[in-house]
Amino acid sequence: MTDYVDTGRVQLACRVFPGSADGVPMVLLHGGGGDGSSWDELAPRFAEHRRVYVPELRGMGASERTGPYGPIVFRDDVLALLDRLSLDRVVLVGHSLGGLVSLLLTMAAPERVAALVLEEAPPPVPLGIPVPTGLPDSAPFYDREIRPSVLASLNAPDPRWWDDLAKITVPVLVVAGGPDSFLPQDAMAEMAARLPAGALTTIPVGHVVHPNAPAAFADAVETFLGT
Repeated sequence: MTDYVDTGRVQLACRVFPGSADGVPMVLLHGGGGDGSSWDELAPRFAEHRRVYVPELRGMGASERTGPYGPIVFRDDVLALLDRLSLDRVVLVGHSLGGLVSLLLTMAAPERVAALVLEEAPPPVPLGIPVPTGLPDSAPFYDREIRPSVLASLNAPDPRWWDDLAKITVPVLVVAGGPDSFLPQDAMAEMAARLPAGALTTIPVGHVVHPNAPAAFADAVETFLGT
């Protein structure tokens, strides 16, 4: 069942999988242009060991469609959501844009993150992605204003983001999708190497790893977390 959480900044849709109260809670963040349903198969499995939260980012899914948009805005929305849900410390798992948001949140508030999983998260280097004029295939779940602002951040990221990777001391698993991904795999490997407690694993199914290889993805995450 989807709940709606007024964060004080924006109203976000968020599903909760009660799970075990013993483990550190987990937050699963979807990719750009998607929604929380991409985690439907995996959230119950992860909830065997911990409570799992599946929010939908501003302007996507069933969350409120109101600008401005961008990775920093999404980061602050998620931080406000953690505050509203009284989640002091969580495991963050983010795919694509959700991975970048998770990375930026960890940089801004490392005390709130017990561990971080970056699934095909765009490395904070200039990516040169063309900015399309049309809507993505997932248009019904996506505010048309999101894509240009997000791609602008990916193509010209704040240089401090790359420098600040070296300051992240929490355990981080970088999950790469291999040669079929549109993201530069060499830059993803460099990102993992720059993280003091970073590890890299490749599941060669392209950019969308967790829906295409759910068992392999879950195994990698649970091995990383020790659950």
